[in-house]
Order: sequence, then C-alpha cells, then structure tokens
Amino acid sequence: MTIDENLLVLLLALLLDRIAGDPQWLWSRMPHPVVMFGAAISYADRQLNPESLTGSQRRMNGIAAILALLLVAIAAGFVFNRFFALFGLAGILLETGLVAIFLAQKSLADHVAAVAVALRDEGLAGGRTAVSRIVGRDPETLDEPAVCRAAIESLAENFSDGVVAPALWYAVFGLPGLFAYKMLNTADSMIGHKSEKYIDFGWAAARLDDIANWPAARLSILLIAAGAWIRRGTSAGREAIRVAMRDGALHRSPNSGRPEAAMAGALNVQLAGPRIYGGVIVREPMINDTGRDVATSGDIEDGVSVFYASCMVLAGVTFGLFLCFL
Repeated sequence: MTIDENLLVLLLALLLDRIAGDPQWLWSRMPHPVVMFGAAISYADRQLNPESLTGSQRRMNGIAAILALLLVAIAAGFVFNRFFALFGLAGILLETGLVAIFLAQKSLADHVAAVAVALRDEGLAGGRTAVSRIVGRDPETLDEPAVCRAAIESLAENFSDGVVAPALWYAVFGLPGLFAYKMLNTADSMIGHKSEKYIDFGWAAARLDDIANWPAARLSILLIAAGAWIRRGTSAGREAIRVAMRDGALHRSPNSGRPEAAMAGALNVQLAGPRIYGGVIVREPMINDTGRDVATSGDIEDGVSVFYASCMVLAGVTFGLFLCFL
C-alpha cells in the first residue's frame, strides 16, 4: 500500500476500534494475534534461555531470538499485505479490521474507567482488584489515592505504546511495521524486565522497545496536551506540556515518563513516586510534585476524558495527513 492508503486504513481502524474495541465474543472463539506473538516468544524463551548458559551466552541468544522474531513478524506483515491487495476495496476493509485489533483505545479506557466504578461501588477492595488487571504493582500495598494514580499512569503510558506507537508504525511502514512493533512490544512485556532470568536474555528486546517507542512517547505529549485543551481548557494544555518537559525524564523508563508527566500536568495531580512490584520497592521521584497529592476516582474519569479527546486529535491528524498525501 502507498502511504495515503495506509493513512486511510489507519483512520478507519481508529474509528472502528473507538466504537467496537476488543470484541470478547471473537477472542473467546479464536486466539488474539498478540497471543500468538506471545506463544512464539515463549517458544524462543524455552529453547534459547536455559539456566545452564552464562550471562553472555543468554544475551547473544536473546539478540538472535528477537531478531528472528522480528523477521517473522515483518514477513507475516508482507504476506497479509499482499493477500489483502488481491481484493481491492474488500481488502482495504479487511486490513482495517486487522489494524483495529492492534489498537487499544476503547479496551484501555474501559479497563481504566472500571477502576473508578469499582472504587465507588465496592470500595478499596474493589478498586484494588480492578487496578490489578492493568498494572503490575502489588495491589494490596495501595491505598485509594495510590490505586487512582496507578490507573491514571497506566492510561497515559498505554496511550503511547498501545495507541500512538502502533498507529505511527503502521502509518509509516504498513502491516510489516505494525506487526514488528507489536512483536517487539509483546517481547518487552514478557522478557524485557530485569529479573535474574531475563536481565540478559531480554536485554535486546528491552533496548529495541525503548527505541521503537521513543517517537510515540514524545508525540503523545502533544496529543495529551491537545486533549487536555479540548476537555479542560487552555491552562491544562499548557501545564501538560510544561510538566512533561520538566518531569518526563524522572521516570526510570526513557519513554513512559513523558505521557505520564503530560497527563499529570493536564489533571494537576502527582503521579509515580515510590511503589512496590513483587515485594520490591521501586523508589522514584514524584512527577508533578507541585500538583495535588491525593488522586481520586474523579481524576480517573477526567483522565479518560482527556484520553478520548487525545485519540480524537490523533484521528484528526491522520485525516489531515491523508488529505495532504492525496
């Protein structure tokens, strides 16, 4: 496909995902593509990451594994692209449906909004259960403001790597780029953490994922600021950019802190800070430490509102670029 066709498909996919999200009736009957990516990563892990290897051997195997997985993903993207091209308009619609599967607008917003609903209907226990579905930190260590912060942080971070990044990689490189990005991002979530088992084997996946998400994380700042301006006024849009520029690098991730800081500024709330993963305290400074220090369920709902407005801006930019390339 040409870039204008990619942009048309992306625009349609953004609209479809916004309306339909992730249809559970479909994925209860067949495996989600990301599940298949995960199965391939797990196979590589079992075959190439035995405990008997040294750290350097694991690192070399990890490099080989992620490169092989990326080549498979790119090849699959080319095959699907050529297959859809055989069917003209019907092929464009089929590709639209496939691209929408890899976006996470409605599903992400639904999961985050469910945390606010659970806090109000079921109290802290319900909020902890709901937030445990979207974050990796220990839910039993979270009080209500911490539950709210965790939900907002997940919303902002996943806006970048679950919406903006796949949209960007598809717009530029089509299905091969989208498949490669999703394979890499899935690998990072599975083997890219710094446990004893994966600190070497997952090193390449984690570093490449940082590189792949770098442009989307910075673009997310502008999109969140635009969404904040639409939903909360000019000052919220300015604060989103100001706090992102000032505090975006405070996060341990080179990318996650950017959209999180933008959302913190948009909502005038503190995010990040010390938290517990698997019983281990991760000490980080507060993002937007001059903002409100108690996040509420109302802040979650405001964050979802800003998120949806940011997604609308992304669709608008896509439409504008499509017109430019016509």
